Amino acid sequence: MEQSASGGGSAVDALQNAADDATARRRRGHERTLSILKPDAVAKNLIGEIYSRFEKGGLAIVAAKMVRLTPDVAGGFYAEHRGKPFYEPLIDYMCSGPIVVQVLEGRNAISINRRLMGATDPQQAAPGTIRADFAQSIDANAVHGSDSPESAEREIAYFFATEEICARTARSGNPA
Repeated sequence: MEQSASGGGSAVDALQNAADDATARRRRGHERTLSILKPDAVAKNLIGEIYSRFEKGGLAIVAAKMVRLTPDVAGGFYAEHRGKPFYEPLIDYMCSGPIVVQVLEGRNAISINRRLMGATDPQQAAPGTIRADFAQSIDANAVHGSDSPESAEREIAYFFATEEICARTARSGNPA
């Protein structure tokens, strides 16, 4: 049976549970997205600063953990890029130090997170975005965020079992 990186149940079961949960949240106008603080951001002790930006942007952190990826786990997550010139360096980089993966929730969570992150290339990212402020290069660009509801569901299920995600309500701003 295929296992997800979360270790709980099959990847197929996790995807189905995530899809059911996502449908219920969409009915309430909420969305979840996966966010990764990459090795460069973790090494520079930026976790708290970046979390503050998520929360000030109206996103609630509903699951989080620090992990050190193995080449197999990183390769599974980035499988869609296998065979591309940047694949091996990406896998090496993502395994070079601990990362922090989290699930963010709120209204329009995917688009809000992508706005907070800024352009993939920090040289083109708007001032005040996470990448403009903290990223070193297009390769070591501090953060990853899901780019669509479908990607978010798949990516969240890859790293988290359903029971690891804790629904919560934000006290102000963008209710989760």
